[in-house]
Amino acid sequence: MEGNTVTPDSSSKPGAGKRRTPETPGNLRPWLMEMIGKAIAAPSIEDLRAIVRSTRTQISGFNGFQPDINSYSERNNVPILTAESLILELDQILAARTIERARYYLRRMQRSTVEIKTNGVNDINLNRWKDYEEILTDSLWLFPKRDRSGPHNAWYWGNFVPQIPHQLILRFTRKGDWVLDPFAGSGTTLIEAMKLGRNSVGVELNSDIAMRTRQMVDTSVPRSSKCCVVHGDSASISPSDLLRISGGLKYRLVILHPPYHDIIRFSEDPRDLSTVADVDSFIRMLGKIVDNTLEVLGDGGHIALVIGDKYQNGEIVPLGFLSMNMMLGRSLVLKSIVVKNYDATRGKRGAQDLWKYRALSGGFYLFKHEYVFIFRHQI
Repeated sequence: MEGNTVTPDSSSKPGAGKRRTPETPGNLRPWLMEMIGKAIAAPSIEDLRAIVRSTRTQISGFNGFQPDINSYSERNNVPILTAESLILELDQILAARTIERARYYLRRMQRSTVEIKTNGVNDINLNRWKDYEEILTDSLWLFPKRDRSGPHNAWYWGNFVPQIPHQLILRFTRKGDWVLDPFAGSGTTLIEAMKLGRNSVGVELNSDIAMRTRQMVDTSVPRSSKCCVVHGDSASISPSDLLRISGGLKYRLVILHPPYHDIIRFSEDPRDLSTVADVDSFIRMLGKIVDNTLEVLGDGGHIALVIGDKYQNGEIVPLGFLSMNMMLGRSLVLKSIVVKNYDATRGKRGAQDLWKYRALSGGFYLFKHEYVFIFRHQI
């Protein structure tokens, strides 16, 4: 990032004076703009390439200051620059065959160095879109392992990998926005929201889990934002109470990660989706939670449903698509369907051979995926 000291460029000739690049972060951008301007004004492609090569050589000596995914939003109203992306842009300019094409790339680099362009939904600077290597844009998410950094751990059976809310929060909110998780559990969404500078509210039905999660977010996560854990039922919690917590501001993102019906039974509470008698009842109860949630989700906000399917009596029950169809009956527009991999649950660890036998004998395939359905609220 811009906090690194730029090293001087010295001549190898004896007695030659040293030509220094900027020594402070604040001087980097003006120096870069000056070099780009000189290259654009170069009379020939050879002169242009000579200036670009010199600029590239000096930038490559910046010790490759790394991008920070948490700092991709505006800073002092100018884009954040990284050595890696600048070098890629300069290499593209050097590969241009004509001076017209090289100048086109230079002018584009010039704009992206000083101007920020966003889509109004998130903080991603579209002028520097190549900098966002960590942000996924494909519909297949493969995570080799769950993120266990900070307070993240797997103490709560059924929690989801932190990478899912991390990606969703970056794509569908801006810093300072409010995020709602109606199935708070161990607080995975809340942790990611706080790490990324978003305000968040989690609703948890189990009072013991709610208390433990509240203690965790109060003591374990350095924050520059607000976070609240509410003990209650997301199907009946008052929307006015949720809006009171957010100071009257509508939520910009809702992340739903309900139980996958009765695959894991979380309690004996009849309001718990893991206790309902059949799939139709599960879909109806989930629909009540969605309806209640939409009362506080702003127009143009997004709601994401993370859910998997299940087998029952030797047949597949497509919980994912049944839930998706239920949500399409609301004031929602389906934006994306993401398929995410997952490893064996705790109940299946160490029993892979047994489950392979069951799959072969039963004529089915073992689930290794779940869905992330992403909708935009359209009032």
